[in-house]
Amino acid sequence: MSNKIINEILSGLKDNNIKFTDLRNVILNLGFYERIKGDYYIYTKTDIIEIINIQPRHDGKAKNYQVKQIRNIILKYKLHKEDFNV
Repeated sequence: MSNKIINEILSGLKDNNIKFTDLRNVILNLGFYERIKGDYYIYTKTDIIEIINIQPRHDGKAKNYQVKQIRNIILKYKLHKEDFNV
């Protein structure tokens, strides 16, 4: 996977078409700690106030409002400028 997914998330044009696994990988590559409770994936990171809580849709894609939430956190904390391998 390349930076293509992070660019799709940041563009806001494909919120309904982001695969849940791709969104999850982006979050993990940004350095978030993952906890899983059933279908709930919960992410935390030092120095980030928000707690990310996402669930996959039945078709394996991420929910569009959750993609937007991730985009807002990435932009707010300037995480897209960090060096990571997506």
